[in-house]
Amino acid sequence: MKVSFTADPLSDWQELVRFPFMVHALWAGAVVAVLSAAVGWYMVVRRQAFAGHTLSVMAFPGAAGAGLAGLPPAWGFYVAAGVAAVAMGGSGGAGRSARLETALIGTVQAVGLAGGFLFLALSDQLLSGPETLLFGTFLGITGGQVVGLAAVAAACLIALAVLGRPLLFASIDPEGARAGGLPVGALDLAFMVILGLTVAATSQITGALLVFALLVAPSACAQVITPRPLAGLMLSVVLGLAIAWASLALAYFTIYPVGFYVTSLGFGLYVIARASRAAHTRLHSAPRGG
Repeated sequence: MKVSFTADPLSDWQELVRFPFMVHALWAGAVVAVLSAAVGWYMVVRRQAFAGHTLSVMAFPGAAGAGLAGLPPAWGFYVAAGVAAVAMGGSGGAGRSARLETALIGTVQAVGLAGGFLFLALSDQLLSGPETLLFGTFLGITGGQVVGLAAVAAACLIALAVLGRPLLFASIDPEGARAGGLPVGALDLAFMVILGLTVAATSQITGALLVFALLVAPSACAQVITPRPLAGLMLSVVLGLAIAWASLALAYFTIYPVGFYVTSLGFGLYVIARASRAAHTRLHSAPRGG
């Protein structure tokens, strides 16, 4: 039976949480939104959006390969993203090593896409619904999956909290951090692993191709609004949670997939934030009449 929005928010909320699968989806969405927004904030600061996108691409062949082997797609998400993160994690740096990093990441991305399409071609079962792997779904999320996502998110957030200050220093001024005795290479690798696990967890809600939107959009909006690290990080989490829950609600009441709404709402918020920032700048830079 098709449902639609009404003029009564309370009635809409009661309809939204009427079925257990939707309650599970809301909890899972909250978990991955908080995790991806926090990790995504560091990713944007570190200018590693290309690496984040590549990890999201690698989640696709991982899930497809797991399905071909008769394993849960979530296992493939984690294994593929984790292996790709380790492979890319030690290549950071400046100058020549930065160029090598870009080449390595691009190569990993191309291989990942090729492998994903190969696995889809070999599996008749996956060919019946590849859009689920690519664009996400909130159907069929179980309580066990929510617990698993929460455990991964807790581990990543604890690691991020422990590494937060030195990681921020190494992200803003890697040469100064290295001169100060910080293990910049180890921090790079640790963050890439955290990012890989985040991508694998978030892909189970948004799909492999659209996880990037939940990683980037809240963080980019927050950094447009405020340059302060703590305020920006908290705002990123709030925006990520709002985008995830609004997207799930819109997907439930309409015929369009959750990934479409995650991407559209994230892009819309970013445009609004940039436009507001530009208007504020023009207002305060305009000459005042005598």
